[in-house]
Amino acid sequence: AAAAHAAQAHRERNEFPEDPEFEAVVRQAEVAIERCIFPERIYQGSSGSYFVKDPQGRIIAVFKPKNEEPYGHLNPKWTKWLQKLCCPCCFGRDCLVLNQGYLSEAGASLVDQKLELNIVPRTKVVYLASETFNYSAIDRVKSRGKRLALEKVPKVGQRFNRIGLPPKVGSFQLFVEGYKDADYWLRRFEAEPLPENTNRQLLLQFERLVVLDYIIRNTDRGNDNWLIKYDCPMDSSSSRDTDWVVVKEPVIKVAAIDNGLAFPLKHPDSWRAYPFYWAWLPQAKVPFSQEIKDLILPKISDPNFVKDLEEDLYELFKKDPGFDRGQFHKQIAVMRGQILNLTQALKDNKSPLHLVQMPPVIVETARSHQRSSSESYTQSFQSRKPFFSWW
Repeated sequence: AAAAHAAQAHRERNEFPEDPEFEAVVRQAEVAIERCIFPERIYQGSSGSYFVKDPQGRIIAVFKPKNEEPYGHLNPKWTKWLQKLCCPCCFGRDCLVLNQGYLSEAGASLVDQKLELNIVPRTKVVYLASETFNYSAIDRVKSRGKRLALEKVPKVGQRFNRIGLPPKVGSFQLFVEGYKDADYWLRRFEAEPLPENTNRQLLLQFERLVVLDYIIRNTDRGNDNWLIKYDCPMDSSSSRDTDWVVVKEPVIKVAAIDNGLAFPLKHPDSWRAYPFYWAWLPQAKVPFSQEIKDLILPKISDPNFVKDLEEDLYELFKKDPGFDRGQFHKQIAVMRGQILNLTQALKDNKSPLHLVQMPPVIVETARSHQRSSSESYTQSFQSRKPFFSWW
């Protein structure tokens, strides 16, 4: 009863009228928690993240609470705490806004949907409370005390605004099934080359990953944190009278997960370059296809589209209690520079490898004392390079 009361208190925060399908999945998660089917901690990684389940116990999403991020004060992984204590000079990434990983995850999904890339599992900011999340001892004592008061003295207990543990804000990403780490399939395809048509499918999907990562300037993209799904169906429902087997076209799909270390406020310029590891793949040497140009260029070449994208990101990012407008403008200036480079690379028939070798650009809004109906921008190149550069 107490868990149900707590869920009801924050349920209104988890309403997504523009995406009823996503809202239905969140509602399933809330019902499961009310029935004591709690999210299960994922032990890999450097932060507190959880497999969220439905009432039948099936995994339906991955939830990453803000205060359990790598540098959050309730991160259950002690290695990051030890790093902060023993080696503060190497702590964090100075090009990123700390503790905004959950917004970065949701922002990547927003960019993915706006560009119609459809490679990021839908991700939004959600509030959840669960016994299995990492809470402070004080929160747990308070929760037990309120439950006890509600049971022993109902009139007193009913006066509490919330019964149970406080809900946590975090990113809620829909779970995708049938995918494996890209590294697994890439090694397999190297040993067993794909048919020409299927290889082209992979290339087209790969280009979408490149576009997404480059625009959001993902600082944490290896070949172990994007996924590939490879279905090679065979319809063997043939009659006994014939040996015919109908072979269907293989289907290959890419999913871009782990987008929590993107949207930097400056290009990496300190110790590490944080490269895109896909740049070393053979697919990165192939010039961008006409398909990706037709999908992306009309959008990113349109100032109104880019402005709408910025405004949507602003509405998302300003939800954070520590939101800083100045830092946000710096993040957008980096993104505009990335979009400018990508636009030029697509027009010049360059490859993803050539794209990442282009000089980093920052495009800031120009300050003017005169009122104008349209904004003007100033473009600058970043001259300082990281100590450990990758080119």
